[in-house]
Amino acid sequence: MNIYSLDKNNAIKHIKETPFRLERDIQNVFEQNLKELLSLVLVKSEFTIKNKRIDTLAYDPQSKAFIIIEYKRSKNISVVDQGFTYLSLMLENKADFIVEYNETLKSTLKRTDLDWSQTRVIFVSSSFTENQKTATNFKDIAIELWEVKKYENNLISINPVKKSKSAESIKPITSSNSQLESVTKEIKVYTEDFHLDPYPDSTRELYEQFKDSILSLADDIEIDPKKHYIAFKKGKNIADIVTLKKGLKIFINLSKGLLDDPKGLMRDVSKTGHWGNGDYEVSVKDTKNIEYIMSLIKQAI
Repeated sequence: MNIYSLDKNNAIKHIKETPFRLERDIQNVFEQNLKELLSLVLVKSEFTIKNKRIDTLAYDPQSKAFIIIEYKRSKNISVVDQGFTYLSLMLENKADFIVEYNETLKSTLKRTDLDWSQTRVIFVSSSFTENQKTATNFKDIAIELWEVKKYENNLISINPVKKSKSAESIKPITSSNSQLESVTKEIKVYTEDFHLDPYPDSTRELYEQFKDSILSLADDIEIDPKKHYIAFKKGKNIADIVTLKKGLKIFINLSKGLLDDPKGLMRDVSKTGHWGNGDYEVSVKDTKNIEYIMSLIKQAI
C-alpha cells in the first residue's frame, strides 16, 4: 500500500516506509496502546510459563477471555503450529493465568468469570507470507494476523489480515491430531451464521438490511461476532446486534446521557442486564425506523 501526503497545491509526496528495527519496537507500540488498538487490557509483558515465553498477555473485557499476542519479524515461522501450542498451554494451565491477572492487576478474577471458549492468539508482524495467510484462512481458527508498518513522519498503519468469505472449517484437519482437536473443541470462533442459522429467513433478511446500513455510515467499520451478539466496530464498538426469532435487538455503545434521541425510541438499559455494549437498546421487527436508528448509531462513531 502506497501512502502520500498532500500539500496545499494538491501535489502529492510519497511517504516512505521506515521498517521497525526490532521486534521489541513493535511490542512497545502495541503494549502502550492496547486499549486504543484492540480494546484490550495489558496483563503482563514477557509472561513465562512452563519454559515458554509469551510476548504479551492481555485480557479482553468484552469477551471475558485472555488473549496472547506474539510479535514476529521473521517470515519463517508456522503461525498455526505456534498458535495452537499457546492455546493448548493456556487451556492446560488456566489457574496460572488467573493468578497472574490477579497479582498484576490487584484483582479477584475467578475461573467462573472467564469464557475460555473465546481465548485467541494474535500474531503481529510487518508482513506475513502468503503461506502464513493461507494457513490461517479458516473461519473457526482462534488465530489472528495483524500487519503493522511504520513510515517516515512517525506514521504507522495497523490492519488485520481478513479471512476470505469462502473460508472453510479447520476441524477436519485437526481431527487427526488429539491435541489440536481438544483445542478446537473447547475454543469457539463465532460467526454471523452462528447467530443467524437458528432463526427464520426473515431474521436474516432484517439483519442484512441493518448491517448494510451500519456499514454505510463510515469507512472501515468492522463486523466482529461475539458469543452473545454481533459487534460493529470502528476502532471501538459503536453498535451491537442480538438476533431473535422475531426481529433484532440493537444496542448503541454510548453511556447514559450521551445520546441525542429526540423521538425517545431507545430504551435505557444502564441498570438492566443485557448482552450488548452501551446503555441504549431498541427492538426492531421491521425497517420502519431504520434511517432514524442510523442517525443515532452515527453518534457513537
